[in-house]
Amino acid sequence: MASLVTEAAKTAHAAATALLAKAQVKPGDTLPLAVTVKETDPATPITLALTGKTILVGVPGAFTPPCSSHAPGYIEQYDAFKAKGVTDIYIIAVNDAFVTTAWKKKLAPDGSAVHFIADDQGSFIGQLGLLQDATGLLGAPRAKRFVLVANGDKVETVIVEEDSSKVVSTVADSVLALL
Repeated sequence: MASLVTEAAKTAHAAATALLAKAQVKPGDTLPLAVTVKETDPATPITLALTGKTILVGVPGAFTPPCSSHAPGYIEQYDAFKAKGVTDIYIIAVNDAFVTTAWKKKLAPDGSAVHFIADDQGSFIGQLGLLQDATGLLGAPRAKRFVLVANGDKVETVIVEEDSSKVVSTVADSVLALL
């Protein structure tokens, strides 16, 4: 009986991922800024009000080892990104706001201007076409590992890791070099 329930859950997660996903975002596309996410208050949905050059960093899961080594580069290099004209950096995960807030406090105990965003339903990531079925490892659909560079709501650059368990092309130093 337990294996039947497990298989049904896997099938449901795969179906949910397929329903939420659409064609992957590309340069020139408009970001779906009307989709709500959460930042610090799990009861208060927000929309991203992007102005100027913005970096959006998608990660599969807060507190996972690869993601916990990925995000600090953006925190540590924040001033270097600002010097290159970046107005904001957002790290986005398909986790709840309790988790992303605790993760930010763990990674930046003295605070950081980098925003940690909870896309708890995967709606924003799904609209970007960057949702993956991570049921086997993380138990549910999650974000692919990606970086978007946007100017206002217009996407300029899209970088998606071939393997979301690795941080190669989306590392902060590589993205900084592109600006």
